[in-house]
Amino acid sequence: MARLQIIVASTRPGRVGLPVAEWFREQAIKHGGFEIEFIDLAELKLPFMDEPNHPRLRRYTHQHTKDWSATVDRADAFVFVMPEYNYGFTAPLKNALDYLHFEWQYKPVGLVSYGGVSAGTRAAQMIKQVVTTLKMMPVFEAVSIPFVAQFLDDEGELRANEVMNSSANAMLDELAQWTAALSQVRAERAQQQG
Repeated sequence: MARLQIIVASTRPGRVGLPVAEWFREQAIKHGGFEIEFIDLAELKLPFMDEPNHPRLRRYTHQHTKDWSATVDRADAFVFVMPEYNYGFTAPLKNALDYLHFEWQYKPVGLVSYGGVSAGTRAAQMIKQVVTTLKMMPVFEAVSIPFVAQFLDDEGELRANEVMNSSANAMLDELAQWTAALSQVRAERAQQQG
């Protein structure tokens, strides 16, 4: 079964990203199309990029980079759960992306964005430039949660509405299709490279 990594992009104390990501993980489990791996960038604690060599060389000197490389390498698809900060995405997510190069290639990515009135959509649009440069395939279907605080209950858990649930399911369906197609591309490239 293909492996979907759900990456929590916010590392701020008191963040909303964790309950949003936990809700999405439940949706992904119900969907049943993927083996799920949950990655919290707050727990990962990658320092700001500290490798002396360009990521394309894959000559990593630090253990944290080698571990991150192995983690991303084993994924077939991704979902970034991301807030919007000043019309953009978070620095920890950009840093996590910049550490690696080949490990991201030819894998689809879905976006779960949240925020105020814009629902994080400006950050979602901005990150597409970055992921396509890494040869990732951002899917059209997305989950965009406006005024996210209204969906949190007294325990801090996300109580999604039907639009959010159906959007998550549509995005997971699309990710499954692209995962199958791009796994073939990756297999052919691996064969060509010997």
